[in-house]
Amino acid sequence: MCVPQTFEAVKLDRRSFLRVAAGTAVGAALGGTALLPAVARAQTRSLSYTNIVDLTHVLHSRFPSFNPDFFPRLSRRPFVTIEKNGFYGNIVSYWEHTGTHMDAPAHFVTGRWFVHEIPASRLIGPAVVIHIHEKATANPDAQVTPDDIRAYEDRYGRIPDGAVVFMHSGWEQWVNDEVSYRRPDSTGTMHFPGFHPEAAQMLVEERNIIGIGVDTLSLDYGRSTDFKTHLTILGANKWGLENVANLTRIPPRGATVFVGAPKLANGSGGPLRLMAVW
Repeated sequence: MCVPQTFEAVKLDRRSFLRVAAGTAVGAALGGTALLPAVARAQTRSLSYTNIVDLTHVLHSRFPSFNPDFFPRLSRRPFVTIEKNGFYGNIVSYWEHTGTHMDAPAHFVTGRWFVHEIPASRLIGPAVVIHIHEKATANPDAQVTPDDIRAYEDRYGRIPDGAVVFMHSGWEQWVNDEVSYRRPDSTGTMHFPGFHPEAAQMLVEERNIIGIGVDTLSLDYGRSTDFKTHLTILGANKWGLENVANLTRIPPRGATVFVGAPKLANGSGGPLRLMAVW
């Protein structure tokens, strides 16, 4: 439980902006800018919260990889130290899709947004958590289906505009055991839950979402070979979040998520800090 906080997002149209600018000039001429806050407050929308949850796993060199034989592991080496240089810092190298991270639209589809091009307004939204942990316990190939979405809406109401829709499968319990997290069979095929392509299509075509997230290694389930969920979501200029933590600690509806995506030029995504408040 945290001390209640309030964010105020100033929303000014062109006419309001000119009024604020004029007020600022008058205030300055009078020796102050007291008029500006009053005008700005009239245009604000507040978000208050008493709870905050970090949905991010700690990133380290042994974090489970989608393909540990192909993708490089994160590496970190001290470059300067307090003892030697008076300050501390590392050289870090990693595959962009490591740890709790974003798949930007350009990760799979040319002509879609690179991570630095995603508007800030598409990085904040209401959180929707669809729980499939019970069927995932019985079947590691479980997927979020359109029926799961409808069942959620029957109980909690229609998915709100601008939502981030999360799958909770319970998979994070194995995040420190790469074999259990990847669950490969004798052929090397992985087995873990994800979003069914039909559910992805429903969210893109029938709901107004900004992205989806999973507590596993991939938006598609482990057995996928065509990555249709990735292609559907990213192709619609939505984004995906993988290896999300702590989804049982936020409500199925009512939280707001802040997606701290990296602003790397022409990046395909990258590790991020993901927060939920309500």
